[in-house]
Amino acid sequence: MAADSFDRRSFLRAAAIGAASVPFVGGFPGRAYASTDTSPLWAEFLRTPFTHPQIPNVAWAGYRGGEKHPHPPVRANVLHYGAANDGSADAAPAINRAIEDVGRRGGGTVLLPAGVYRTDDVILVGYDGVVLRGDGSAETIIQPTWHLEDVIGVHRSRFGPITRDDSAWSWTGGLVWVSHRDRYHALVDEIRATMRAPEIWTGDETLATVTTTASRGDFTVTVDDPGHLEPGMRVLLKIDDDDQYGLLKHMCGDIPGTASYVWTDKTKLVSYRPYVWPVLITGIDGNRIELEQPLPLDIRAGWRTRLTTTGPVIYEAGVAGITIRLPLVPQQKHLKDKGFNGLLFQCAWNCWADDVVVENSDNGIILTCAKNTTVRGTRVGGRMRHHSHACREQSHDNLFEDFALDEATVPLAPGANHHGINVEGLSSGNVWSNGRMDNGTFDSHRGLPFGNVRTQVVIDNDGAHGGSADAGPLYGARFAHWNVTVVNQRAGCVKIDGVAPCSATVGISEVRDFGQIDKPDFAGPLNSRLESYGDTSVVPPNLYDAQRKARRKGWR
Repeated sequence: MAADSFDRRSFLRAAAIGAASVPFVGGFPGRAYASTDTSPLWAEFLRTPFTHPQIPNVAWAGYRGGEKHPHPPVRANVLHYGAANDGSADAAPAINRAIEDVGRRGGGTVLLPAGVYRTDDVILVGYDGVVLRGDGSAETIIQPTWHLEDVIGVHRSRFGPITRDDSAWSWTGGLVWVSHRDRYHALVDEIRATMRAPEIWTGDETLATVTTTASRGDFTVTVDDPGHLEPGMRVLLKIDDDDQYGLLKHMCGDIPGTASYVWTDKTKLVSYRPYVWPVLITGIDGNRIELEQPLPLDIRAGWRTRLTTTGPVIYEAGVAGITIRLPLVPQQKHLKDKGFNGLLFQCAWNCWADDVVVENSDNGIILTCAKNTTVRGTRVGGRMRHHSHACREQSHDNLFEDFALDEATVPLAPGANHHGINVEGLSSGNVWSNGRMDNGTFDSHRGLPFGNVRTQVVIDNDGAHGGSADAGPLYGARFAHWNVTVVNQRAGCVKIDGVAPCSATVGISEVRDFGQIDKPDFAGPLNSRLESYGDTSVVPPNLYDAQRKARRKGWR
């Protein structure tokens, strides 16, 4: 981002909220605030941290529930495998050989020393415990030459006719792809055979059936037979809906308007079911199974609930210290992207990205079916793009922190859309914390995401949310937007108290309606809360950081 762009945004921010109470530290919003009055909503939350009606508990978001990621020792240098770091030849085969070699030896870091690495294929991080690390995003450049349609093939949406020419690479796939190798190769084979492949969590073997009801915030469930379970096992908790859409209504906070909402024609939404939540088993006492995290939803009679296998999942893998620089080609019209995409985590659990820059992409950083993955210290820039961040297909408890979306070097192309930071597809518990957005918006892309947080963000709110009508409501319950400065004063997708059910809009700078103006999906009261409107000195300034601290102190 050019220096004059930064100065202009600093001026606009100061004009919008008065004296500069939100300094920038290292390019991200700082943490110095004048007010010492604690938010009443925060005090409420501390009294009911697992069941608050408007604020979700996101204290377990991120790698291993919010821990710092490790720095495993270097086990391979890609130069020793024949990679050229001067951009003169395709380095992808050498990089992928190094990753496979380290993966087969049990994990470690694959080093990309400073330089430019031309890649003509996907870089696949497909082994547990493998970290692809450069010498820093300013020093190590991965420079793909081809888009995913060239490298893998045409990929169509799993919805609609196969002849429809919308490209699924418009929202998924990465030229650096973190996914279990078996899952990746099966997906590529399916795309090449049928032109479409699902992104969803797999693993259909039932290990135990949940036999009694449970409440949101509970740490235990009761099962019929724990014989196939053991502490330390990772499982999928799956909740089926009833024929009256009771589970979907519950995801919206059970507000009265869910009774009159038309669910029957939301074909894309209902296809997302069952709700799938990956979770670690920490203990077993008879038929009672202890979970690492509190339940994000009730378990009610009539909803078939079970614990299943996970299918191929990648664990403890990371990407750090690199720039993915895509070729500067014209942006395509909406949904016609060919897949100049940056970094993808798919069916990834306890993984991370750190100090990663993506430039000139169709999509920057994508999580699909990800769990407890941290994306920190990242920047998406260059020409305008479709999604800067996408969090989709039942991705849960992930953390984006210290992030930046740069002002575009090439503006949005005619017929294209830019969404910003996206969440969709029944995804829950995800957090965007401490960010700078020079473009885009808080995109809740229909598909009934719920319980997600955006906190301590400065945004030039010029993007549009997306999502097709058959994907259902824009918001589920317990979205929290906490301490957000909107430099252009546009309300849409940020001030959500009149749109999102059981939501909390806290510490938002003064805004006004223009551009995309949304109406609520549900008639009647939304049970939402608005606090400290026009005042971004709310305490605590960062909802996620405060929850993490409260969790460490035992919620006192």
